Amino acid sequence: MAISELKLPQGVQACPYDSAEQQAQAMAVRVADALRAAIASRGQATLVVSGGRSPVPFFEALAQQDLPWAQVLVSLADERWVPINHAGSNEALVRRHLLRGPAAEAHFLSLYQVAGNLEQAADLADVAVAELAPIDVLVLGMGDDGHTASLFPHSPNLHQALQPACARRVLPMLAPSEPAQRLTLTLPILASARLPLLAIQGQAKLNILSAALQPGETSELPIRAFLHSPLEIHWCP
Repeated sequence: MAISELKLPQGVQACPYDSAEQQAQAMAVRVADALRAAIASRGQATLVVSGGRSPVPFFEALAQQDLPWAQVLVSLADERWVPINHAGSNEALVRRHLLRGPAAEAHFLSLYQVAGNLEQAADLADVAVAELAPIDVLVLGMGDDGHTASLFPHSPNLHQALQPACARRVLPMLAPSEPAQRLTLTLPILASARLPLLAIQGQAKLNILSAALQPGETSELPIRAFLHSPLEIHWCP
């Protein structure tokens, strides 16, 4: 199956590439252009990204873009509830691969909060991210189980997090495949993005996306909550 064969909702765009390098470079240009436009319009821009291994080439390409980085606020769609010196920290990943060189002038809004437990950390993060919405550019990924951010199928709090009227900006979440506790932005703040992008790689992810485009429960494949206009799907083999 090719991405061109998918029946995408009106307004959802497919952006295919031949390689991960081409994908990273093209996404960096696209995101940088949108951030410049936001800065020109409002004097500042917000960028929310996802962690994991796949975004690293994109982060490094974006860091090379000529931007007034001091006017950019960067944050995460989700985070493991671990300190920044932990190997699984998404914040550490972003600081290492994106916020370097001129891009180090960007402001970073952390989801990780020191607290007695995950629920208290989520409460603190909920207050901290109030300045994020509306998001100018959102870059999401997708897992093999159809999760995005830390919106995992059948996870506690998933139903609440995916409610369009959810009053919370951040909720605690659990990943079924690993013990790390998570913090995730909820649907309303993620859906506020003026430019949402979904970056995926490989045929397996394309097959999951195809399944998610079919009718079904959002709790089974949470990425379904985001497969509507506007959305750009950036894919490479």
